[in-house]
Amino acid sequence: MRRGERRAHGGNVGKAALEEQQPPAPPPPHAQPNGGAPGAERDGAGPRRSTESEVYDDGTNTFFWRAHTLTVLFILTCALGYVTLLEETPQDTAYNTKRGIVASILVFLCFGVTQAKDGPFSRPHPAYWRFWLCVSVVYELFLIFILFQTVQDGRQFMKYIDPHLGVPLPERDYGGNCLIYDPGNGTDPFHNIWDKLDGFVPAHFFGWYLKTLMIRDWWMCMIISVMFEFLEYSLEHQLPNFSECWWDHWIMDVILCNGLGIYCGMKTLSWLSLKTYKWQGLWNIPTYKGKMKRIVFQFTPYSWVKFEWKPASSLRRWLAVCGIIFVFLLAELNTFYLKFVLWMPPEHYLVLLRLVFFVNVGGVAMREIYDFMDDPKFHKKLGQQAWLVAAITATEFLIVVKYDPYTLTLSLPFYITQCWILGIILVLTWTAWRFFIRDITLRYKEIRRQKQEHRHEKDKCLSNGDGHSALLDEPNGNKLRERKL
Repeated sequence: MRRGERRAHGGNVGKAALEEQQPPAPPPPHAQPNGGAPGAERDGAGPRRSTESEVYDDGTNTFFWRAHTLTVLFILTCALGYVTLLEETPQDTAYNTKRGIVASILVFLCFGVTQAKDGPFSRPHPAYWRFWLCVSVVYELFLIFILFQTVQDGRQFMKYIDPHLGVPLPERDYGGNCLIYDPGNGTDPFHNIWDKLDGFVPAHFFGWYLKTLMIRDWWMCMIISVMFEFLEYSLEHQLPNFSECWWDHWIMDVILCNGLGIYCGMKTLSWLSLKTYKWQGLWNIPTYKGKMKRIVFQFTPYSWVKFEWKPASSLRRWLAVCGIIFVFLLAELNTFYLKFVLWMPPEHYLVLLRLVFFVNVGGVAMREIYDFMDDPKFHKKLGQQAWLVAAITATEFLIVVKYDPYTLTLSLPFYITQCWILGIILVLTWTAWRFFIRDITLRYKEIRRQKQEHRHEKDKCLSNGDGHSALLDEPNGNKLRERKL
């Protein structure tokens, strides 16, 4: 079916339209469902970027999309009334304290889900992303509370969450015997490989698959993946579980787990960029197969924006991309250092919940950062979720610094220090050349070339006996060159 036929069949045209395609008539105003994502579309505030996809939406506003502020308020009030009037309060102070804290968090989440500002994503529902925004606030407040405790009190406070916490745990050393084929083990010479194939292998793959969907750039993903392996090499004297075999670093992690996850993520991004985003109300679809397909596609993006980071285009974008990579690496390191200083085993459910949390908030934060970088005229301030993610990452690092400064201050080996100094010098040298020295050189060459052209034209006019006109045109030429410069 051609695009024109699809537009006629789909009802109202969506707000976004491809720049290279000019519609025959201006589209009617788009009926955005209640609670839609104002960041995903422009609402007529400006032209759509060339990297945004075209969207067809019939503007159906069903019960699923309507605001339910009064309904949520009524249910919340009934629940609180039931607890107050019909339940007997236990005489257990610790239990009442936990219950009151949980109830306070739930009330805040109910308020945020119904009243918080929408972000750039609207699928599967804007309330879903508002929920994770409020969870970000709760998590940041929890981190602030832990930060203001003493080291012993903070570790023992974790027992209120899980009684098995608050006990120092030994870190597992992944180094040891690094032979791929161990001839001394007659039962299983490849036992070293099987020992490394634990639950973290699929976690690496799915983690990098989702990170690729967040970053949407192959080069940035590979740089972060390789940089983190270098960080593990550099910090294995601080955390024993950073000590891994060379083939565990580069073959299992970078090539197999991370590389395969990035590859699958890029294939998914390619499919999402080519997909047609046509949305119809569920009751407007005649067939049951179409209804089921519409339900499944509800969990896909409403529209798509291709990220073009272009770090070498300007100094501002270069510093922003470097900052994004730095925050990504810091958040990765916080995962290991937090469980080390708070005495949490790697397989504890809190570690998994933190990873699930960052998966949900990371995509929104990256979209808000990209919008802030790519279109500062429309997005005049950093998004709320990106602000919270940056604050959470910084607070986690401060907790690590406070709870175990001795581990962080262990000096790096001399050869590691030399490698990092050399890398920093190379990055600073390239930055100075690309954004300062190169621009000055190009500007000087351009001015020199214009002067030579002007001198050649002047000599040519004088040789033709038209010196008077050349002198008259000289001020105009000077003004034109000044305007160009």
